[in-house]
Amino acid sequence: MWIEKEGCLVRELRTKDFVSAFAMVQSLVAPSEAAGHHPDIAFGWGYVRITLTTHDQGRIVTERDRALADVFDAMLG
Repeated sequence: MWIEKEGCLVRELRTKDFVSAFAMVQSLVAPSEAAGHHPDIAFGWGYVRITLTTHDQGRIVTERDRALADVFDAMLG
């Protein structure tokens, strides 16, 4: 589930370990490149946190952020 916080869309996902968290991060690269829109991603043992915002619009949530969030939701469930 995405939450809107401080001009960003944020979603945190749980994984079983560090390697699966890293694999999830890798899976986000191609759709981000295709959209020409790149999230901030933090990950570690058992978690991935994705943050979407449109920096060139003053760090606000735009339709580009929502569209990429929808793509990620379709991929990640």
